[in-house]
Amino acid sequence: MYSHPVDMRKGLHGLYGLIYGSQSGGVVSGAVYIFLNRRRTQIKLFTWEGDGFALYHKRLEKGSFEQPVISNENTVKLSMHQLQCILQGVVMSSIKMRHRYQQKAA
Repeated sequence: MYSHPVDMRKGLHGLYGLIYGSQSGGVVSGAVYIFLNRRRTQIKLFTWEGDGFALYHKRLEKGSFEQPVISNENTVKLSMHQLQCILQGVVMSSIKMRHRYQQKAA
């Protein structure tokens, strides 16, 4: 998730420039890049789908999207579950996750 508000008039090329300028990894990694506008009423999801870039845009008629707490960096990594909660309007601070086994990376 990009930490700064983004002008929602930006299209594929404009968002690609923001990603390319802030990421050391490749844009075609398959990650989903998330952008919010200043009022957090619009969200754009930008991803590489193997044969081209895809851009998804959602505008709320009422309410706003939650933005997770972001440290001093330009981005924060979210799980797919966290993204689904943001898109569905779930307040993330009210969620308590039970402990689960996670295999450590090699």
